[in-house]
Amino acid sequence: MSAYAAMTKATYLAYVRDRTSVFFTFAFPLLFLVVFGLIFHGQSVNGGLAYINYIAPGVLAWGIGNAALFGVAFTLMHWRRDDLLRLIWRTPTPLPSVLASRYAVALGTGIVQALLFTAVALLPVFGLHVSSSWPLALPVLLLGVTAFTAIGLVVGGLANTPEAVAAIANCVMVPMAFLSGAFYPIDLMPGWLQTFSRVLPLRWFDDGLTDALGGRGGLGGPALACLALAVFAALFGLLAAKSFRWSNRS
Repeated sequence: MSAYAAMTKATYLAYVRDRTSVFFTFAFPLLFLVVFGLIFHGQSVNGGLAYINYIAPGVLAWGIGNAALFGVAFTLMHWRRDDLLRLIWRTPTPLPSVLASRYAVALGTGIVQALLFTAVALLPVFGLHVSSSWPLALPVLLLGVTAFTAIGLVVGGLANTPEAVAAIANCVMVPMAFLSGAFYPIDLMPGWLQTFSRVLPLRWFDDGLTDALGGRGGLGGPALACLALAVFAALFGLLAAKSFRWSNRS
């Protein structure tokens, strides 16, 4: 078994054994779907798009980004705090294999989240209608997980305690969720705030999934979202490389 396969298996087992974390990772976005889906059932947003076709991709983008960021940040902080990274550093296992193993778990979690969330949103009580352009959501999802994993690496590289991870990650994700239109139509915000939201990765993740799944726009929207998310992934990947530490002692 290769070092990457062994690390991925160990990371996956550690993840699924934390059943409380796994449960709320999948339940939290579904809770928002139930709340918003029932409150605004049968209503539409500007442009005639059904509200559920707008809010479901937005909540899904937030849920996947939230899980990737928090999961990777906590894992990196724990690995470093418990000196696991320093032990790995003394082995032939290269750093990219270590990080790629956690990325694989984040990507797998995002895919399962998307499948489960979409299946529930398709129930008649919510009434999501998936557009024929849904395959365009796959590269958006891939790059969205990549971008938020990179942000998680930055947060995990800066924080030394679980409390610090939670504080930093919440400061990143909570304002971004509201400023990106994940929970309500972005048109309700002032024009300058809509423009500002373009600097937030969740805005592009949300837009890309809404265009692909909700049937808003054509190929251009998801393609532009993929480009923006790739830029965010590269930018935060560079920041993560700068902030990475093998141990809290260094």
